[in-house]
Amino acid sequence: FKELAGVDITKEQMEVGPTTHYVMGGIRVNPETAESTIKGLYAAGEVAAGMHGANRLGGNSLSDLLVFGRRAGLDAAKTAISIGGFPNLDSAQIEAAERDALEPLERESGENPYKIHEELQQLMNDFAGITRDQETLEEGLDLVLKLKARARNVSTSGARLYNTGWHLALDLDPLMVCSEALIRAAIARKESRGAHARVDFPDYDERYSKINHAIRKRGDEMTVVEEPLPQLPDDLMNIIGKGA
Repeated sequence: FKELAGVDITKEQMEVGPTTHYVMGGIRVNPETAESTIKGLYAAGEVAAGMHGANRLGGNSLSDLLVFGRRAGLDAAKTAISIGGFPNLDSAQIEAAERDALEPLERESGENPYKIHEELQQLMNDFAGITRDQETLEEGLDLVLKLKARARNVSTSGARLYNTGWHLALDLDPLMVCSEALIRAAIARKESRGAHARVDFPDYDERYSKINHAIRKRGDEMTVVEEPLPQLPDDLMNIIGKGA
């Protein structure tokens, strides 16, 4: 605090606030290969869903990366070799992505990306924080959707090189996707489990032990669906039984 913020905590108060530590959810992957539902796209570590449920134990992220990172690398290498050449790329899609990325730099006036970031941070803290309830989550979802509309109109000056304002502008779309998905899933899961605490549903509901909430996104629309969990294989069931 003294070195970085100029605050002597033996004489002055220090500000303490919540922050994101670990996302317990994410991209659905094949556990054996770490391949996502998109052929050739792999995910391992915190970005992948399902490994730690609702309450990750401290330190497990490193072993998670080693195990599933290796599986992802092995299968990705095998897939790359089997392709036998470079895939065809759609130049129109590449040009569209480039236009979208450069829009904030070319827009003469618009929303400040710093302000949108700050508002999203405060919104998620206030409406999807440590304890949750239906009314607060629904209000938070409405605010996120309004903020998402504003985020499409951000503007930043300067060149591409070392432009933090532009970098923040580029971050906004994935931040909005994650925030909306988080709130929609929290609304759907009407129980308390691990780090997900609903004050209006304080008890553990056994029904949710048998399903996952999967987020589907088509264009700009996002929906939540319940999908049954596969039965654990016998070797894992034996381990769990012995541990119990």
